[in-house]
Amino acid sequence: MFSIHGVTGQIFRGSLEHLIEVPGAFAARHGRGVGREGEELGAEFELVRRRVADEQDKDQRYAQAAAAYAQALQPKTQRESVRHAYQVMSRPELTLSAEDSVGTAWRRLVAHRVRQAPVLETVGGIVGMVSERELLTVIDLEDTTPTGGLERRVQEVMVSPVVCADPVTDIRRIARVLLETGLTALPVVDDGGRLAGIISRGDILRAVLSDPPLSLWI
Repeated sequence: MFSIHGVTGQIFRGSLEHLIEVPGAFAARHGRGVGREGEELGAEFELVRRRVADEQDKDQRYAQAAAAYAQALQPKTQRESVRHAYQVMSRPELTLSAEDSVGTAWRRLVAHRVRQAPVLETVGGIVGMVSERELLTVIDLEDTTPTGGLERRVQEVMVSPVVCADPVTDIRRIARVLLETGLTALPVVDDGGRLAGIISRGDILRAVLSDPPLSLWI
């Protein structure tokens, strides 16, 4: 299960199939600031929101029927257990605030030797992601030393809204979202929308290497 979080909080929750249909959901590869609340997604998103709500009961009935059918098949070989986000995610080494300066964010990324960090609001909810790539859109560098643009705010360049995953989400589906969005990592949030961890492309590759029989269907 996936969700989308921005400066106004959670604005979507649904399956990968529904996420694909959300206008602009996979445009996150282009970092942009948020001018004011309510701008995260277009009005056409409401059509998807209503459709998701209408299909909740249908999805539940289908899942029950599929489970009964699978049990009736009685396969000869048992399928490997599916790896979920909580099994391979890591605790983020660094979090940032939307009010942090770009200069502060850059220095903290360098100090922690990481390439991206989640952006949190004061109560712990996630509002975006920022990476070296977004920061470099406003920072002037002389060799490797930043010389300009450092007074700008993280909110101006962070990716927001940002797609997040539930702890119990198939990592193969997370891999597809990473490919579609161009992001290198996804935040993992709990039921209350608080940051539980972060899962990167590297985490997924390590999971595949440690469990070669893992089926790689999406």
